[in-house]
Amino acid sequence: MPRYRLQVAYDGTDFHGWQRQVRSDGTELRTVQSVLQNAILKAVRETSPVIGASRTDSGVHAIGQVAAFSSDREFPIENLARALTSRLPEDVQVTRAEIVEDDFDPIKTARSKCYRYDFACGRPPEVWPPLFDRHVVYRTAYDLDPEPMAAAGARLVGEHDFAGLAQKHHGRDNTIRSIYACTVSSPSPRRVRLEVVGSGFLYNMVRIIAGTLLEVGRGRFPVERIDEILSTQNRRLAGQTLPPQGLCLRWIHYGDETLPPDFPERGPNAPDGVMSPDPEMSP
Repeated sequence: MPRYRLQVAYDGTDFHGWQRQVRSDGTELRTVQSVLQNAILKAVRETSPVIGASRTDSGVHAIGQVAAFSSDREFPIENLARALTSRLPEDVQVTRAEIVEDDFDPIKTARSKCYRYDFACGRPPEVWPPLFDRHVVYRTAYDLDPEPMAAAGARLVGEHDFAGLAQKHHGRDNTIRSIYACTVSSPSPRRVRLEVVGSGFLYNMVRIIAGTLLEVGRGRFPVERIDEILSTQNRRLAGQTLPPQGLCLRWIHYGDETLPPDFPERGPNAPDGVMSPDPEMSP
C-alpha cells in the first residue's frame, strides 16, 4: 500500500482553516483538508484519509503545507500532483508529490516549521492600503521600525515557556517550545516581514508574537518586554492577536537535523528533507 507525501499551497481567505469541520446538522465547513480529501477520492477512486502537518487557522495561507495519505492503488507519481490540482478549486494547489515510507507521519516526524507574517505600514496620502495583495498582508497605520523588532524577536530564540504568547485556551498540557530563528526585515519600502522558525507553535502563537513585535516597532513596548513575557507567562503583557491574512506557512522540515542543512536558504533547490516552494510564489 503506497504512502504519498504532498506539498500543498493555498490561499486561506475563503477557508475555515485546514482541519475538516462538521456542523451539528451534518454539513461541512469549507476547509482545505475537506477539498483535498475530495480531490483524492476523485483521482485515486477510493476514500483515503489525508493528514496535514499543521492545522492552520481560518484565513491563514500556506505554500509549504505537508500532507500524506495511503492508498490501495499505486498512482503514477509523476502525474499525481497535476491530477489532484486539476480536481481542486482555484485557491488550492498540490505543488509536489512523492512516495514515502509506510510509517511517514507528517505531524510526528516534522522537525521544524517556518511561518511568515507580512505587514504593510503607513497611511494615506503617503501610503494607500494594499489593494492587490490585501488578503496576504496585514495593514497597520503605524510606521514600524524593524531594528528594535528584530532585537526583540532575537530574544525569543531558544527553549522557553510560551504560555504568555498563546491564547488562553490553547488546549496543550505543555507550553514549552523551541524557537530556532526569529527575524525581522524590510523587503521593500513600507513593508516589514517577520519570519519565525520553531519546533512547533501554540494556538495563535505566531500571530501574538507578530502583535507584540508590532508594539515594539511602533515604540509602545521596549525590547525587554519579551523577557518579561517569557519569565511571567503573562498574556496581558503581550500584544494583540493580529488577523490571519498576514500569516503564511512557508515550509516544514523533515530529517535528522533540527533545521535544513542550507538554512536559512529556502529556495526551489532545498534539500530532500524540506518540502520547499519557490520563495517568489504568493502569498
